[in-house]
Amino acid sequence: MIINGTTDEYVQWHDTDGNIINASDGGIIYAEGKYHWYGQALRPLPFAGDGKGGQTTTTGVVMYESEDLYHWKAEGVILACSPDPASPLYGPMRFERPKIVYNRSTGQYVLWCHYVKHPGDHGFTEGTAEAGVAVCDRVNGSYTWLGTARPIDERGLVRDCTVFQDEDGSAWFVYDRQVGEDRCLHIVRLSDDYISFTGQYRRIDAAFWREAAALVKHDGWYYMITSDLTSWAANQAKYFRTRELMGEWEDMGDPCIGDETHTTFQSQSTFIFRVQGKDDLYIHMAERHNTENFERCSYIWLPIDFHPDHTLSLRYRERFAIT
Repeated sequence: MIINGTTDEYVQWHDTDGNIINASDGGIIYAEGKYHWYGQALRPLPFAGDGKGGQTTTTGVVMYESEDLYHWKAEGVILACSPDPASPLYGPMRFERPKIVYNRSTGQYVLWCHYVKHPGDHGFTEGTAEAGVAVCDRVNGSYTWLGTARPIDERGLVRDCTVFQDEDGSAWFVYDRQVGEDRCLHIVRLSDDYISFTGQYRRIDAAFWREAAALVKHDGWYYMITSDLTSWAANQAKYFRTRELMGEWEDMGDPCIGDETHTTFQSQSTFIFRVQGKDDLYIHMAERHNTENFERCSYIWLPIDFHPDHTLSLRYRERFAIT
């Protein structure tokens, strides 16, 4: 069973060794016959600045594997922090919202993230609002850090981000772009090898002041579930849809049914993946942030209900079986 618990509790998921699964704001990639769940390993501390908070990492990005989505074996660290103060990966720092896609042409797995250098505090200067990229020949291998960049131009700071891979093999970097007080989701096409940005992009005007994007394509429509900007506090979700990634996106409102607190069931979206062998079963991954102990954040997985009128919805389930 997938166990989310009630909307006001933090249910801990454990790996096959009995340790708490600590894979914050990551995603899932299916490769070599297994699901691989990855995310940033946060620290068992409350929120604080100057590198003292649990929202930073001194470990890096970790990965777990499973054949059934219930039992998860720890695969270890795939993108490690460095003990060298001169390294761009010196911890504490952040690999926020890491996302991995596989490039069939190059045979490489490519990881993008929102990079925040030591001590891991968000800012407005170089190294505090960048997109970071790393690559590996194996999904669960040791990823090589390639560096950082800002899409479109240097003025636009990178905040929450994700990567969406389309059916034609193209890959798209979707992020909350900040220029002064102007914050809006943008979508940028990645290069054919997925390791740099092209000049093809679109500002999604309807998604003004939104973050934490999670995308899915279903029955010819693209959907994007997002969050408001309220730091670590949960807020009301909103989703958008379009027939073309570079077209106009339509504001569809809150996808959550029965969410009386308007807090996305006390969570924030992170990723959407399809269950193998189930053409119409997609899981919305979200996280219930625990600002008293970030290692003990809770993962909230819910199946997405797609409707004949090309809308979608989320209903809370304290537990459910993947069938």
